[in-house]
Amino acid sequence: MDFYNQLLEVLSSNWEQEVSLKRNEYLVSKGTINTDLFLVEEGSLRVFIDDEEEEHTIRFGYKNSIITALDCFLTEKPTKFYIQALKKCKLKMISKARFNELMQSSEKNKKIWEQLLQSFVYQQIEREIDLITYSPQKRFENVLKRSPQVFQEIPLKYIASYLRMTPETLSRILKTLD
Repeated sequence: MDFYNQLLEVLSSNWEQEVSLKRNEYLVSKGTINTDLFLVEEGSLRVFIDDEEEEHTIRFGYKNSIITALDCFLTEKPTKFYIQALKKCKLKMISKARFNELMQSSEKNKKIWEQLLQSFVYQQIEREIDLITYSPQKRFENVLKRSPQVFQEIPLKYIASYLRMTPETLSRILKTLD
């Protein structure tokens, strides 16, 4: 069993609350402090930042993924992110305090937490390399290979934002697949 499934097993009887979101509702807003960790049971969400000109999608959450405002989770300072439901969502929530208590309760759990953090860091490195060095076509191919489920769960305009391209460019790339 991989570490992610081990993590879900550890958390399975420790969720503290269920949260429901309507489409377009915010789970977390920029400038707030929310250190809770969520498991997506149904629906999909996006994590994004905004500047004066546009929104930049950073990450997605969909069935069986864990989502949090990671900057706030780690620092307990106000987040720079928004987390918004793209579809009606059902989530399970655990507080940071309870999560940390569980992760520190055994060597096995400490190892699971370490592996989760390493996975987050590695995913971020992959994303940075994609954005800095690859063409839109290659970025698309990499995401399709790493996370094909994204293309079933997430509207194309948000995938385009995630890939740092216009929806029109993504549409042209998709047409080449037909």
